Amino acid sequence: MSEDIVKIKGMKAGLQLSFQNGAKFEDIKANILHKLESGNSFFIRGTTVYIPRGSLPTDQIEVLRKTFHQHGMLFRTEIPKPKIKLETNITANQSMQKKLSPEEDLQQMIVINRTVRGGQEIKTRSSVLICGNVNPGAQIIAGGSIDVRGTCRGLVHAGAFGNDKAFIVADQLLPLQIRIADLVARSPDVVEKSDSPERASIKNGQIVIERIARG
Repeated sequence: MSEDIVKIKGMKAGLQLSFQNGAKFEDIKANILHKLESGNSFFIRGTTVYIPRGSLPTDQIEVLRKTFHQHGMLFRTEIPKPKIKLETNITANQSMQKKLSPEEDLQQMIVINRTVRGGQEIKTRSSVLICGNVNPGAQIIAGGSIDVRGTCRGLVHAGAFGNDKAFIVADQLLPLQIRIADLVARSPDVVEKSDSPERASIKNGQIVIERIARG
């Protein structure tokens, strides 16, 4: 099997795949599975994989999406735009001037392959995937959505530039404070741990938390 059937290019936002001209889909899929199951150093859990939009038919894209999801990876069909560095201090007026559309926010993502400890802060204009916990005293501020593959106990602010379509997901969602766009919700004094992941989003003008099943 030729290793050139599927080519991998590393980017800051993840991995970009390209395929050998004329390659059959079954060969592409088999080559990807071989790389995934052989411990390829590029394919790390939590990484986002991109292929150019229109490079494969929709049904084949869905097969690859499920394959990567089964191996703990994200899958997108667009190449992300370069991320803009977020300033350390942002006033309310500045944040409104720099507001991104929901589509721009969600097309970008950074992956943090570690636990975010108390006193640490992550700020970005994109969405965030954290493969670890968010400890008490930590802060995550994102222009897009926030996905924590672990326990979230810190302060999390999704849609920080006004994107009310953003959401927050965690395996255990136990933050001191949740913010989405300009809405704020605080944890109750007594919090019951959920045995399933939860998602916080804006519905009917307020932050709503509901249980979900991860795909």
